[in-house]
Amino acid sequence: MLDINLIRNSPKIIEKDLKKRKDKEKIKLFNDLVEKDILWRKKKKNIEDLKHDRNVITKEINELKKSGKKADKKIKEASEISSQIKTDETLVEELYEEMKKQLMRLPNLMDSSVPIGDDDTQNVEVKRFGNITEKDFEIKNHGELLESINLADFDQAAKVSGAGFNFLIGDAAKLSRALSQLAIDYLIEKGYKLVETPLMIHRAAYEGAVDLSDFESVMYKIDNEDLYLIATSEHSMNALFEGKVIAEESLPIKLIALTPCFRKEIGSRGVDTKGIFRVHQFYKLEQFIICKPEDSSKFHEELINNAIEITKKIEVPFRQVNICTGDLGTVASKKYDLECWSPRQKKFIETHSGSNCTDYQARRSNIKYGKYGGEKAYPHTLNCTAMAVGRMMVVLLENHQNMDGSINIPKALRPYMGGQTRIVKKEAKK
Repeated sequence: MLDINLIRNSPKIIEKDLKKRKDKEKIKLFNDLVEKDILWRKKKKNIEDLKHDRNVITKEINELKKSGKKADKKIKEASEISSQIKTDETLVEELYEEMKKQLMRLPNLMDSSVPIGDDDTQNVEVKRFGNITEKDFEIKNHGELLESINLADFDQAAKVSGAGFNFLIGDAAKLSRALSQLAIDYLIEKGYKLVETPLMIHRAAYEGAVDLSDFESVMYKIDNEDLYLIATSEHSMNALFEGKVIAEESLPIKLIALTPCFRKEIGSRGVDTKGIFRVHQFYKLEQFIICKPEDSSKFHEELINNAIEITKKIEVPFRQVNICTGDLGTVASKKYDLECWSPRQKKFIETHSGSNCTDYQARRSNIKYGKYGGEKAYPHTLNCTAMAVGRMMVVLLENHQNMDGSINIPKALRPYMGGQTRIVKKEAKK
């Protein structure tokens, strides 16, 4: 969340930033917060003044009693002041809770390099990788392809779990593991530490990483429990440091986590309905960094470059885009996406996302850093997809698909597939 002192001292900076987003609701929210904060500070000052007055009167009452004089009038006056203090304190507490909720809903300040735009059609391409070549045969939908070679059963998954779930079988399951392990090995070699995180976290921990008012509709909540299934391990890795003070010499902290992720959202009818591109449960390897504020821009580039180098190994055309103001979301100050080429759809589709969240999450989660005995400050947090397994399988299956329905395995993945070079149809056992 934003620093309340920035809102008090430099409201024009935030107002200008919100206007770039063209988000009328958030502008209204900000203006209301500013008004509440003015009233809150006024009432706080009034309470202090009233307490001072009450102390003065209390002394006068004591002096009157000592001298044997009546103090009824002063006692009544002190009682009225105490009653007013109680009323004002209730109001101050209510205002504080309202302001806290509003502060949690205000988006992060955007980096100056974020392009202006209304939606994802105005994201700016940074660079392309690989060459797009046309296939001389009709490319099968990845879901149909997997079922045709007996490597998936989407109908049975829908029967036992509902739409948006899947069974991957044999080489498809092996390919899923191979994609994950390729990325894990690459990042461990780069100095990232692998962690295993909880798959469920409390609401308060979730709110430390994301604005639940924007995100809650796509999350799974456990009935009668203060627990949510994670939608990405970025949130649980952030929760690892909630309420902690990190030693300055420990920064940067570089982590990766491979987890199943759970989201209610699902694709529209057609390409996403049956398959593994947009589903309720999927595996994703996420990168997460906590660093000093002055280093976050550098590490943002490092994270996306890691994703680029891993994606190159899958041998598919892709591009990097700089996300525009209208598509940025609440938490990120700046975000890059990688989009891989879908030859069947003849367009780039999002497969990776990498965000510099500056100190926004650290403030929400009360994460600080500093030297022992010295002043403490909020670090910056960053995250980036290393491997969205389902989505990368989709573009791999399309780009490496052959006319006979077999799939070529990229060279970098072959060691993780037991040296296998192709995936071919396996007859289903009866």
